[in-house]
Amino acid sequence: MAGNSFGGVFRITTFGESHGPGIGVVIDGCPAGLAIDSAFIASELGRRKPGQSAITTQRQESDGFKLLSGTYNGYSTGAPISLWIENTDQRPKDYADLEKVFRPGHADFTYLEKWGIRDPRGGGRSSARETAARVAGGAIAKLYLANFGIEILAYTHSIGPVPCPEGNYSAEAIEASPTRCPDPSSAREMEKLILQTQQTGDSLGGTVRCIAKGVPAGLGEPVFDRLEADLAKAMLSINATKGFEMGEGFALSAINGSQANDPMGLENGAPTLLTNRAGGVLGGISNGMPIWFTVAFK
Repeated sequence: MAGNSFGGVFRITTFGESHGPGIGVVIDGCPAGLAIDSAFIASELGRRKPGQSAITTQRQESDGFKLLSGTYNGYSTGAPISLWIENTDQRPKDYADLEKVFRPGHADFTYLEKWGIRDPRGGGRSSARETAARVAGGAIAKLYLANFGIEILAYTHSIGPVPCPEGNYSAEAIEASPTRCPDPSSAREMEKLILQTQQTGDSLGGTVRCIAKGVPAGLGEPVFDRLEADLAKAMLSINATKGFEMGEGFALSAINGSQANDPMGLENGAPTLLTNRAGGVLGGISNGMPIWFTVAFK
């Protein structure tokens, strides 16, 4: 099975299955001397761990972790960092009756067609459980990026037909609700809708908005390694994703170029963009404005 790594200079490789002994990540390219804040990694894992509320999956996982290599006395050594997360609520027997049944909307059928082997223990590598390993790798990336004043925020932009109003939201506002929607009124409507839908045995999709602040201009390449193409690959590799939109995305296809373009002006004698419809990327290269995009989940 190929395709378990992402990144170039800073590269993560995840491993493990949803109902196996555990999951993990190997981080290659983290520079030596970075303070590895274990409490911060734990807090990031705590934000995504299951069983937090009635509106999330009820699987119970503590998501405790062990740093196996690449650190010494709390600092990175420059060697690959490996991190292990034990699955404490693994229940493969719960899936025994699926050995000969394909679940709609899951990868059971395509896995069997590709590899000729059926592992009925949950979703395996296609399970959302795999994302815990990404979060651990992302936490270390955040620690590194903070040295350059780069901040990354993400929040629930919609659940089903309930949207979150556009706004400049803080991390505190995002974390205030179990829905991770920073607008209190919308968050209440989302939670109500989720609980109602649960009672019918159904589920809902939604969108997530991500914003990276403090990203300098000049990152990315103009052709195959465009910044937005790399972002799209990273986002669409997450389970249940079905759409990616950079900046105002598809809405820009319905208006004139004069409306879609971001006009430029001067700030302290230097050229600057006056709006950010493009999402912080022009010609595949970051333009110094905040990078923002939206991801759709079924």
